[in-house]
Amino acid sequence: MNKIGFDSQKYIQLQSTRIRERIEYFGGKLYLEFGGKLFDDYHASRVLPGFAPDNKIRMLLELKDQAEIIIAINANDIEKNKVRGDLGITYDSDVIRLVDVFREFGLYVGGIAVTQYTGQSAADQFAVRLRSMGLKVYKLYRIPDYPSNVSGIVSDEGYGRNDYIETSRSLVVVTAPGPGSGKMATCLSQLYHEHKRGVKAGYAKFETFPIWNLPLKHPVNLAYEAATADLNDVNMIDPFHLDAYGETTVNYNRDIEIFPVLREIFKRIYGECPYKSPTDMGVNMAGKSIVDDAVCCEASCQEIIRRYYRTACALKQGRATEAELNKLDLLMRTLSLDFSQRTTVQPALDLAARTGEPAVAIELNDGRIITGKTSDLLGAAAAALLNALKELAGIPDEVKLISPTVIEPIQHLKVAHMGNRNPRLHTDEILIALTICAVTDANAELAMEQLSNLKNCEAHSTVILSQVDEGMLGKLGMNLTCEPAYQTNKLYHK
Repeated sequence: MNKIGFDSQKYIQLQSTRIRERIEYFGGKLYLEFGGKLFDDYHASRVLPGFAPDNKIRMLLELKDQAEIIIAINANDIEKNKVRGDLGITYDSDVIRLVDVFREFGLYVGGIAVTQYTGQSAADQFAVRLRSMGLKVYKLYRIPDYPSNVSGIVSDEGYGRNDYIETSRSLVVVTAPGPGSGKMATCLSQLYHEHKRGVKAGYAKFETFPIWNLPLKHPVNLAYEAATADLNDVNMIDPFHLDAYGETTVNYNRDIEIFPVLREIFKRIYGECPYKSPTDMGVNMAGKSIVDDAVCCEASCQEIIRRYYRTACALKQGRATEAELNKLDLLMRTLSLDFSQRTTVQPALDLAARTGEPAVAIELNDGRIITGKTSDLLGAAAAALLNALKELAGIPDEVKLISPTVIEPIQHLKVAHMGNRNPRLHTDEILIALTICAVTDANAELAMEQLSNLKNCEAHSTVILSQVDEGMLGKLGMNLTCEPAYQTNKLYHK
């Protein structure tokens, strides 16, 4: 039942062609600020069904011989040990991970730009570590009154003080572990240095969202606002583009607010600004690759509902603010969305009401709803997972895939030797037990073979799941939401 709304192959062809055109426009050298995730873009794949998470990497591979990558990281983020929420690793660790990933794809990494540098000791130590790995490191210094002090920025005491990043290819992609890393500043600093060296170079911006040629209140664009509720990004009509061309396009507040400053910086570097609007700076062709708007609208509405649940849980855990949740509530009201539109919610709530215990519901890709309840042996997530595998494999409900004689020793190990108070098995433990049983049991083996069919399935829990269960369902490719409530009234939850 997974419908396609986006043509990935068309996107790759259009996008690579568009970037080549922009390189040629600037005479053969382009600094491309790359917003969002270069790979594993699961948000895009959820709101644009058919968009592959690695589309942007595949697109860059079309330009492989022309491209090199610079990774920017803010020195203050290194000092503060800033963590990527989706991966749970610090930004500095993610830089090293990104280098490995890009190299595995055969893409050339030219160096690491440490931005906002003011002598932070952690940044110095990180630079030493990177150089010991054979990587080139460049320092870009904090400029007072940035970005308002244009005359100071475009001077030898501003951009001129920064290290010049040596590049050798026509397309320089500047990416980062997350927002606020200094990608744009890195690009503009390089333009200043290239100009002083007599090298003609240009700048462009790659942002998948908001999609400039979709309506302002299109669900795909509102889903972007939902995804960036913590940044308080707001989609806006680009007034500069409307004034210059009489054409309505969509951009977001930060780019629109900074454009007058960028225009002055461009004028001081080039003598004129090559762009009339923030939209002009972009090269995104995602909107040209939507083949079924209705499918993308429905997928985006579902994403907004998921984002609401996730933020509600994060608020319960002290990781989000009321303002973020209020914004998501407003987005839901804008599109007249209701929690009942998420088909896994009510079955889970109904089962929990009947049993008085936490419950989980899973929607398979063909629309079937499978539930799991809490028992003495299994947590609700583990039970729902097993039931889903049985349903996919066509195994009768009364057939036991895992004998209690296998589960009980694991429970004994957890409680008697590992200090756990809860003897119920989590999803990771139940899969290990199922794997063991699959050696001698044909039904267990058949169930294991269904794991790949859980990808893109929807799941809902009536309580906030443990990190183990949440992580395991995520690894299986399932889209999980939870009610913003804990199973117990304890203050500490693992």
